[in-house]
Amino acid sequence: MRILSQSQENFFWQKLMAIVMVTNLLLVFFNITYIPLRDLYLQYLPGVVQQYDPVKGIEPNELTENYLQTVTQLEAAIAAQGPTAANSLAILEQLQKQSLAIVDENPFLLADKSATFARLKRRLRSFVGISSNREAFLTFWSPPFLAANSWPTIQTFFNQKLRPLIASNYFRETNEIGQFVDNFWRIDIYFIGFFALEFGIRTLVISRQTAGISWLDAIARRWYELPLFLPFWRWLRLIPAAVRIHRSRLLNLERLLGQMTHEPAAYLAERVSRFALVRLVNQAKEAVNAGEIAALDHAGNNYVQVGDPNKLDQLTDRLLRLVIYQVMPTIKPDLEALLRHSLQRALKASELYEGLQQIPGIQAIPQDMIAPISDYLAQASCDVLATSYADVEGRLLVDQLSHDFRQALGQELTQGGTQTELQKLLSDLLEEMKLNYIQKAKQQNPEDILEEVDQLDEQAPVTNYS
Repeated sequence: MRILSQSQENFFWQKLMAIVMVTNLLLVFFNITYIPLRDLYLQYLPGVVQQYDPVKGIEPNELTENYLQTVTQLEAAIAAQGPTAANSLAILEQLQKQSLAIVDENPFLLADKSATFARLKRRLRSFVGISSNREAFLTFWSPPFLAANSWPTIQTFFNQKLRPLIASNYFRETNEIGQFVDNFWRIDIYFIGFFALEFGIRTLVISRQTAGISWLDAIARRWYELPLFLPFWRWLRLIPAAVRIHRSRLLNLERLLGQMTHEPAAYLAERVSRFALVRLVNQAKEAVNAGEIAALDHAGNNYVQVGDPNKLDQLTDRLLRLVIYQVMPTIKPDLEALLRHSLQRALKASELYEGLQQIPGIQAIPQDMIAPISDYLAQASCDVLATSYADVEGRLLVDQLSHDFRQALGQELTQGGTQTELQKLLSDLLEEMKLNYIQKAKQQNPEDILEEVDQLDEQAPVTNYS
């Protein structure tokens, strides 16, 4: 016998819970839609009506039910004795009285089926050819009308056009506070108890298996499952059911949910991103205008430090290491060419070079004299920096140079004119970025971007939910 792993058992339980939730959700929607669709059930599935009417507190309406029974008696009497027999005439008179009672009392009102009653009266008036409801009913059940029209025609009209409308009427009980009786809770209470037990055990297990999470925290994280326990607003159970179906992969709802939220999510994401950008740029502008960037190295007590407080020194040290050991050797040929060019210009501009020009035979400085000098200076510059930074005393001198450089730069940046000019330039640059980005974002279709996100999601591996 093969033993299932813990993940397989959890996945199987997720599927089972999804099936139970779907079953309960179908019952909930059946209960919600039963009254509006009861006429269809009565016509095509009368057994369902017979079984479920007691759950909704529905009973046959006494007035309309007696009316149909009287019509059945008339059919039996005419079939046995004919329409002119004394028994048939007595039943016709009884039907006339019952018809007037139906017209006066409107037994369809309590069941909120006034539209059905209006349809019934309209059909009867059209068949009889009389505009008055009372006169139409009296004429329909009168002996002269039966004599002028064949009984099979009248019987067929009543059974096909009127009987289904009358049979759809019902009486529904009310409770002490005047609300209609609905005993669906007798069925739903088993599901509620099952869901509550499963919810309590699962959240308790999560709280014990996850560090730093209490039982209340685990319950709060599963807040969307609370409609499973509510005896009202049961249609909200669609939310936890959809989540469970998605997690258990009982049905693939990814595409459906994506299509349902595609356009709203696209434009909402666009507005959120633009809001975040504008807020970020505005906060940066406020920091620049307030001089917080220049004072970052000596921030006040309200400034929140993260990690080592000497981050600027470490950044400077790291940059110097990169420049000395990585950048300088790479740019050594360029540095040699620059020094060679500078030496040539410097010598040509010197008085010594003008004196040499007066010596016969010397018209220019040989290149083989300048090249070794420039190569030596370039190599010496790299070696001096590397040696000085590696040496303890040299390192102290470099650190002092770095410190003095930052101090001097900071003092110059905080000078009134320089600080104001830099703040204005940075503020204008941020404002320019904000305006241009937002304008460019308006020209892009957010749905195209969301489609790219969906394509990336499709390429991502499937996640197993616990």
